[in-house]
Amino acid sequence: MPTLTTKYMGLNLKNPVIVGASNLVKDLDTIRRLEEAGASAIVYKTLFEEQIELERLQLSEELNQYNERHAEMISLFPDINHAGPREHLSHLRKVVESVTIPVIASMNCLFEDTWVEYARLIEQTGVNALELNLYSIPGDFKKEGKSIVNEQLGVIAEVKKNVKIPVSVKLSPFYTNVLAVIQQMYHAGVDGFVLFNRLFQPDIDIDKMEHHFPYNLSHEEDNRLALRFMGLLFQEIRGSLCANTGILTGKDVVKMILAGADCVQVVSTIYKNGPAQIGRMISEIEEWMDQKKFATVDSFRGKLSRKGLKDPFAYKRSQYIDILMKSEEIFKRYPIR
Repeated sequence: MPTLTTKYMGLNLKNPVIVGASNLVKDLDTIRRLEEAGASAIVYKTLFEEQIELERLQLSEELNQYNERHAEMISLFPDINHAGPREHLSHLRKVVESVTIPVIASMNCLFEDTWVEYARLIEQTGVNALELNLYSIPGDFKKEGKSIVNEQLGVIAEVKKNVKIPVSVKLSPFYTNVLAVIQQMYHAGVDGFVLFNRLFQPDIDIDKMEHHFPYNLSHEEDNRLALRFMGLLFQEIRGSLCANTGILTGKDVVKMILAGADCVQVVSTIYKNGPAQIGRMISEIEEWMDQKKFATVDSFRGKLSRKGLKDPFAYKRSQYIDILMKSEEIFKRYPIR
């Protein structure tokens, strides 16, 4: 029987399959089912400062909407303050106490002070690691990309100063040179990298002529970008590598490890197939390893990375040129009618 153990940010994992951040973890029973199915770790749903601020504003508006309806009445309700992140932290602590596998917290904030404050509070729940969900939606024409990266590097440095648990970053691919950014973040103290964040984009309903926000689950083709960067980063940095998005089967996990990943995060395949899908993925990995005579995950990690290949052009632009040169194969498969 092959051994599937691996390490992520110094955490010992029984296999490479981690449940990524999502609403799957809102229910403790579901969390236990994920652990029983074989999940090696769980990333708890992201704590968003923006959501807390919105809820605080809504509460204030609801409490004050009937104020001063009478000349002798200033306020109808007693002073009530929003609980802030306390509800999130309370449930997170329950999750930590309910499972035996590592629990990783996730957070996204607006201001550096809040990043540090929430990171400290999260560490007190007993989680094993912290994932910083970093992304920036362009909205200012005058703001340069370098300033955004510098702000994120500042956040990372401050968080690392204030917590003792391992810290990873979950990144989007939308940097001018994501390799350079990852290297800078590694030197700022990041212990692991999750590539890539799946950002939800708005759509337009042309009948109602309004925006709507569909919850689109990932597809197998969505993992190609992460696969490429796993192969480029393997043995170039010492930080752990975790692949994310479009990883639906055990075969997808094998691909990522061959490229250089230490582990993967999965969400969409659980929504589509239920918690038992994790067990099926693990079985597929074991079957492949048996077939190829690999006893451990480490024995084939990075075999198809840039470092592991003799072909110097495998991860270069020549891939794209080669595909264009073979474009007639597309016409054979999809003939024009």
